[in-house]
Amino acid sequence: MSAETLNRIRLTVNGVDHDLDVPDRKLLSDVLRQDLELTGTHVGCEHGVCGACTVQFDGVPVRSCLVFAASAQGHEVTTVEGIGNDPEHPSPVQQAFIDCHGLQCGFCTPGFITTIDAFIKDNPHPTEEESREVVSGNLCRCTGYQNIVKAVQRAAELQEQDKALAAGSSAPSGSGGCCGGGCCGEGSAE
Repeated sequence: MSAETLNRIRLTVNGVDHDLDVPDRKLLSDVLRQDLELTGTHVGCEHGVCGACTVQFDGVPVRSCLVFAASAQGHEVTTVEGIGNDPEHPSPVQQAFIDCHGLQCGFCTPGFITTIDAFIKDNPHPTEEESREVVSGNLCRCTGYQNIVKAVQRAAELQEQDKALAAGSSAPSGSGGCCGGGCCGEGSAE
């Protein structure tokens, strides 16, 4: 049996260009994990159903297990590592998951993070219904989704605070995550 033909492609992942030799049929999820060693992108079902492999493709969430790596040429791919890779300074979405206890085992979390990050950029003030809708395409076997939905709204709040701080104004008062009344609704009943 002959070796599979490799083709040179250039991928832009998390703002960095990568020149790779890959078979035409190699999936983006496999290139990210195997060739670029960006293992934050998880592979669950390999059918585009679970959402664990979700990355941003020009800012839009896509299932990387359904995308050929070669078709990502000329596009910006953002993985969970590109959203936040500093434990000391997590992204608003990552901090919201921490504040609202939105994860347990963590396998599905990267897909949720990339999905929610893209969503709150376009919808900075989501309703609870919109928050439920945006996470409905990702599967989680551990949580009951309630805290993930709360994390969507908390992430939007944190994003607004970051924008206010960057603009030189102070952050809105009354926020503070669990249990400052921000995301879980357990805030002080004074």
